[in-house]
Amino acid sequence: MKSLLIVGAGGHGRSVAEAVLAAGQYRLVGFVDDAAPGLRQVWEWPVFGTTVNLARYRQQADAAIVAVGNNRLREELYTRLDAAGFELATTIHPKAVVSPRAVIGAGSAIMAGAIVGTEAQLRAGVIVNCGAVVDHHCRVEDFGHLGVNAGMAGGSVLGRGAWMQAGSVLGYGVKVEAGFVLAPGQALSKK
Repeated sequence: MKSLLIVGAGGHGRSVAEAVLAAGQYRLVGFVDDAAPGLRQVWEWPVFGTTVNLARYRQQADAAIVAVGNNRLREELYTRLDAAGFELATTIHPKAVVSPRAVIGAGSAIMAGAIVGTEAQLRAGVIVNCGAVVDHHCRVEDFGHLGVNAGMAGGSVLGRGAWMQAGSVLGYGVKVEAGFVLAPGQALSKK
């Protein structure tokens, strides 16, 4: 079993850790985090330090996942981990429902209660949070982020680094541009 480092020890990092532990796909070795310099441990696992020199953690882990909600920062850290030679891990919580015909990119996190439908495409570093739905034939571009209970109806597209905050919805075939942020509960439909 490959060993895994989680970059981010906050709320999302801990949720990803629970998904990793529940799935039993990797052996969790610890965390790194810039936001809590005094944090030394999360549950039974160490917080090794900050992200200043990610390559030094290659001795502890084969693979890594960036568990940071900020799309821009997640992309930057993903790129640095890749350059340091880490395998970019994908985590799928065992309570998520993912079609076997969906394509899931490296470094993505699909959380408990999420649904990813047939022929959906999630590119690199995507987050599909708890209860979120990516319906059939949807596409989430690199580092897109669906918040809790966000929903994409069939054929919709979430642009690179775009963020659907909690409860936001895309109607059938709607395309959202790169970097766009949908407010909580906001709905977009074709006119």
